[in-house]
Amino acid sequence: MEASPAAVKAEVAKLEFLRSLGADGLDLSALPAERRRFLATVGRRLTAQALERRDPQRRYPILLTMLAQSATDVLDEVVQLFDQAISARESKAERKMRDALAERGKAGEDRQALLDDLLVIITDPQISDEQIGGLIRGERIGWPRLRSAVTQAAPRLPRDHGHLAALDGSYGYLRQFTPQALAAVRFAGGTASAGSLEALEILRELNATGARRVPADAPDGFVPARWRGYLETAAKSGNTSAYRHYWELCTLLALRDGLRSGDVFVPGSRRYSDPAAYLLTPDKWVDQRAEFCQLVGKPADPDRALAAAADELGEALGELEGVLAAGDGLVRLDDGGDLVISPLTAEDVPAEATALEAELTEMLPFAPIVSLLIELDKRTGYLDCFNHAGGKQARSPELKRNLIAVLLAHSTNLGLTRMADACGISYDVLAWTSEWYVREETLRAANLAIIDYHQRLPLTPIFGTGTLSSSDGQRFPTRGKSVTARALSRYFASEGLSTYTHVTDQHTTYGTKVIVATKREAHYVLDEILGNATDIPVTEHATDTHGVTLVNFGLFDLLGLQLSPRIRDLGKITLYRAGSRAQVEADFPRTGPLLTRKLNTDLIAEHSERGTSKLRPSRRGA
Repeated sequence: MEASPAAVKAEVAKLEFLRSLGADGLDLSALPAERRRFLATVGRRLTAQALERRDPQRRYPILLTMLAQSATDVLDEVVQLFDQAISARESKAERKMRDALAERGKAGEDRQALLDDLLVIITDPQISDEQIGGLIRGERIGWPRLRSAVTQAAPRLPRDHGHLAALDGSYGYLRQFTPQALAAVRFAGGTASAGSLEALEILRELNATGARRVPADAPDGFVPARWRGYLETAAKSGNTSAYRHYWELCTLLALRDGLRSGDVFVPGSRRYSDPAAYLLTPDKWVDQRAEFCQLVGKPADPDRALAAAADELGEALGELEGVLAAGDGLVRLDDGGDLVISPLTAEDVPAEATALEAELTEMLPFAPIVSLLIELDKRTGYLDCFNHAGGKQARSPELKRNLIAVLLAHSTNLGLTRMADACGISYDVLAWTSEWYVREETLRAANLAIIDYHQRLPLTPIFGTGTLSSSDGQRFPTRGKSVTARALSRYFASEGLSTYTHVTDQHTTYGTKVIVATKREAHYVLDEILGNATDIPVTEHATDTHGVTLVNFGLFDLLGLQLSPRIRDLGKITLYRAGSRAQVEADFPRTGPLLTRKLNTDLIAEHSERGTSKLRPSRRGA
């Protein structure tokens, strides 16, 4: 689905229809969450005729859960499309701004050349002050060139180089759907978003009444400094229309950014719900802190934990000091005292190993992929994990055959239509099998069966212990329109998405998630480590630069895990010390000067004692 005004308004219409049925007010808390999910899944797959044939005792719970789930899903869809439509126009405005800056740079080449010639004259110590004016106006520069430069002068750019002005060109486009979306969705937030939420209420009132002028007391403290000049200029000139445009655009962008950071949430949503709902309250944290710290092997006393971390940092700095003292390793200091980390070289593979690999490869028989899937099912029984979404137990003799055809059709992008032509199974049978048997939960269960079998193979421990895993993203182009796909010219001709995959050192793929290609992978590193149902004892995880943030280091340590990223340009990032600069540089003469910032250990200890929920209002503590 494309994030367009028509798409947003269509989803808003669906949301209003569901609310008219009371779907958003249904209280189904008496049913377990898993049961609600199951009934909603069945309801989506049943036809109207099949649902009508169900007993009333089953029909009505299915209808109610499906309505309640649909109301939540459509609400999430409205907010997501709203975000994407605004972001698409902001990106277009940014490209327009960059093009304008490029054209401005080309047009200013003559003025740049004039400046260079002027500097040559002005900075020449052999030319006296009395001679400078004559040379500039006379034989060296001349009046015609000076007058031409004055006429070519362009107005000075605003602080953002014209980004918001370029976005104002899409104001009419945004007005096609933003009033409807803002009227249909209720937003809430903490103290960090109070100003933008107050502005949002005023904007709703302006949309409802048709008023054009922004009230004089409307909040603008949430507007970034780079855009405040637009509001001030419009206010001084009395241009109420321009002020309304810029103020409204700033409000919409602040709302978008608040939704992404979690400072703004949507009541009744699942994807944009209040982050604080997932955190322990301070009272519960006090009761569970000792047990949790014992579970992850961390001291409950923050002073002891910080002292242990300081000792660990001291040992690491001592090792680095020895390496830097040698001066001939892969890690060294350059003449300016900056840290230099040489890239790792690839390991040389012995010629005997290459020859043995080729010999073993020739010994392996060719196996058609269908035969391989059949043999894999005999060993693991993974096809039995694909159960009927409606709870049906009977399985036809041809079901496994149909499942293999569906899995091949999806995994090879062949599609069910072309697979039906290739294998002789009718399209209707393949489509029915895919709809009722192939779901995310059945695919995960099948993968777990394969992982369990793989872990029991005698050859598996040779590759590793299974305690080390890594994750990375792969990008794939997409066809048609998708809410997950994004334009990324470096990888795609049009649009595409990323699959973020987790693999152990035993070559076991234990998690895969489809994510937006333009989002940072670090947000998804812990998802599969904590969310998979395998018995893989992961204690250490490796990522690249896109998979690491400072927050991830803290989260991994809080869970008793070790994050071992490969960070690009590691020598250029800011490093922190636990003690004073003088003490650290005295203890580590070479390493100490690299640690340019001091840790706020008091802040860490305070939040450790009070609970993580206290981090939410400002988010700076994270």
